[in-house]
Amino acid sequence: MQTMTSRQRVLNALNFKPVDRVPMDLGAMASSSISGFAYPKLVKALGLPPRLPRMYDTHQMLAMPEMDVLDALGCDVVSVFYGMTNAFEEPQKWHPYDFNGRLPAMVRKPEQFQNQPDGSVTQSEYKITMQPSSYVFNAEHSGMPLDFAAEIPLQDLKKLKQDLEDQPLTDKDIQETVELCKRARESTDKAVFFNGPFIPPIAISAHGGLGVFPMLCLLNPDYVLELHDIHTQNTLRNIRTLLPEIRKYIDIAITGGDDWGTQNSLIASPETFRTLFRPYLRKNNDLFHSIAPELKTFIHSCGAIYQLLDDIIESGFDILNPVQWPAGGHTYKEWKDKGRKRIAFWGGGVNAQHTLPLGTANEVEAEVRQVVPCLAQDGGYVFNCIHNILAETPPEKIIAMYRTAVQCKL
Repeated sequence: MQTMTSRQRVLNALNFKPVDRVPMDLGAMASSSISGFAYPKLVKALGLPPRLPRMYDTHQMLAMPEMDVLDALGCDVVSVFYGMTNAFEEPQKWHPYDFNGRLPAMVRKPEQFQNQPDGSVTQSEYKITMQPSSYVFNAEHSGMPLDFAAEIPLQDLKKLKQDLEDQPLTDKDIQETVELCKRARESTDKAVFFNGPFIPPIAISAHGGLGVFPMLCLLNPDYVLELHDIHTQNTLRNIRTLLPEIRKYIDIAITGGDDWGTQNSLIASPETFRTLFRPYLRKNNDLFHSIAPELKTFIHSCGAIYQLLDDIIESGFDILNPVQWPAGGHTYKEWKDKGRKRIAFWGGGVNAQHTLPLGTANEVEAEVRQVVPCLAQDGGYVFNCIHNILAETPPEKIIAMYRTAVQCKL
């Protein structure tokens, strides 16, 4: 088959059309990226000039891959986040900070960090801390307490609605985003992935923690419905305002992000998803597709969510990430068969919890050779591992993963 541009390769795959090779991603969004602690080692192993990693997500401590790294690995996607991109250089937006001597890096706002005498670093704005032995910032219980005796927090929904209505996207926000997306489109032939204000925050994993909000869905569903309606109406306003202005400059947009699975099961029942979540996600995606039918909508949801695949498809999503097939007892073949030609999979190419950090390079290559041809069969697949590449992962295994994926026969 004739060699394709990266954008053609990605779009063909997402439309279940033939491709010359599997399209690949690193860092298109904040669950398909790489730890800033692992990134400098990868740059060195690729034989590229050294540089300070640009830490675009300072909760998870993720580095934004530059174009030469994406090219060296054969990746086909660039990202536009709300206010930054890796499609071209933006040196004026980045400033040095070394995380209390642990990681020389570049950040957007060095003033938000505070070095502590014990070697830890805090971000007071978010009330989170990175301990000297940790590679990420964290809150107590990861911000998701499992205190089943805790009081269920209820927001003042009238105030929430008014606050959201009082903070619309400004003309400045829109113009800056349009210019960023336009320049990204003109700077590369890679597919452009937009991370912006198109995600309604109707999350099972928020609002008081994993032990509380699922109970709230059972005990006070009317409150949850009103909460979701308020957030959805605000997101629909953002879509109406911004999407028509950027649609010709982007290819994929994230319109859903919520972890519905643990390692073994769902966090809440499929019926809860169908009644309290799916209708609002569907409204969001329906409006998005009515304005830009050529673009693809993307949801991130971790864990053992095999039981929700039909409902995620019914919610109007075109792409699911991260395809965490090791969770929940279903094989990657079962995942593929359930989603075949109905939804595209983005990720799932190798187990990022076990095989990639703990296995040998040969074991990584073997898993990629087994999994990728299956997930890519009949189209609808973009390669990435399952979630972010961890800090401890040696660069040799990262390179082996991508070089094996690009060689997989489709």
